[in-house]
Amino acid sequence: MNLLENIREGLRSIAGNRLRTILTSLIIAIGITSLVGILTAIDGIQSSVNSSFAGLGANTFSIVARQDAFRRGGRIQRQDAPIDYFDAISFKRRFPYGATIAVSSVVTGAAQAKFGSKKTNPNVQLIGVDDVFLSVKGYTLQSGRNLTQNELQFARNVAIIGSELAGTLFEKKVNPLNQLIRVSGAQYKIVGVLEKKGGFSGGGDDRLILIPLDNARALAGTRKLSFDITASVPTVADQDEAVGEARGTMRLVRQDPLGQPDSFDIERADELAKETANITGYLRIGGFGIGFITLLGAAIALLNIMLVSVTERTREIGIRKSLGATPKRIREQFLIEAIVICILGGLGGIILGLGIGNLIATLVSQGKGGFVVPWLWMGLGIVVCVTVGLFAGIYPAVRASKLDPIEALRYE
Repeated sequence: MNLLENIREGLRSIAGNRLRTILTSLIIAIGITSLVGILTAIDGIQSSVNSSFAGLGANTFSIVARQDAFRRGGRIQRQDAPIDYFDAISFKRRFPYGATIAVSSVVTGAAQAKFGSKKTNPNVQLIGVDDVFLSVKGYTLQSGRNLTQNELQFARNVAIIGSELAGTLFEKKVNPLNQLIRVSGAQYKIVGVLEKKGGFSGGGDDRLILIPLDNARALAGTRKLSFDITASVPTVADQDEAVGEARGTMRLVRQDPLGQPDSFDIERADELAKETANITGYLRIGGFGIGFITLLGAAIALLNIMLVSVTERTREIGIRKSLGATPKRIREQFLIEAIVICILGGLGGIILGLGIGNLIATLVSQGKGGFVVPWLWMGLGIVVCVTVGLFAGIYPAVRASKLDPIEALRYE
């Protein structure tokens, strides 16, 4: 009995026990689905995050004030003073490096917009912006236009709204452009609607209203606003030098004493992307561990089923050995059966894991990012299937090969 005949016999045996084969393959498929599905979902989420950062641009950095108390040298430090309007404007005027600088301020993160009888939930961000805010932050217009210099200079009541707000207030029945909405007690004319951004931000970028910066200051009244500064340098290679210049300029603007720490933070887009990549790396390790534990349970179940198969086919093994089958050929037959069952289950698990993983990633990222095909994890799944087949099949195969042919023939 050569190897080819052994393979054929193993396949015939599998085909002759279809229900057992299906149930056993299903056990393996569930294990592979958990492994490939988790890792695919993590890759899909990472792809979504990368798309979000690509929209922002890797050559941008932001200057913000720390709003929480923090510990330094064993002592609790007070939070930084907010970056006020004059700090932001002074920095924009004095920054010597060639960069596009956007100044913005969040008036409120819990505004409610109204149009006729329609109104949104009170979770809308109302933000005062300048004319370069859209380009620096990576927003694109679906329709309409950007704020003009005249509107910014005279603090006109005009606004650009996010796509989610447009859908909620106008329901695709009315063109939002030139319509009047009411927010925070003031009436604004819509001049632009943003493209859907979605992504890892949880949809917050689609629930915002952008108004002229000076209009936002007037709307805030006596309440003191904190301003954010975002700079976009020409290329990524210029960023290190630009960040150094920005730190020096901002210290002069804020009058930070020599030897004292900065009274602000500089957040680089590429650092945020690297930090996110590190986090997803840990998630991959955790996901692989969970998938491995599931597969270990599947391997034990397969081992048990193969042992039962050896017991049921004891008489068959005795006949084969009496006809000249060597222990090596008996071992090969049972190993082949175990590996084929694992591969069948593995292919089904890979297909399921691919679909479920992408579905989870799509739900988490709210449709941002494309369909991910993780060839590495799919290849790993096949390797793991063969390994599980060897692990679960080798002991039953050795046990079968050691059966005494005379005792086996007597087995009922």
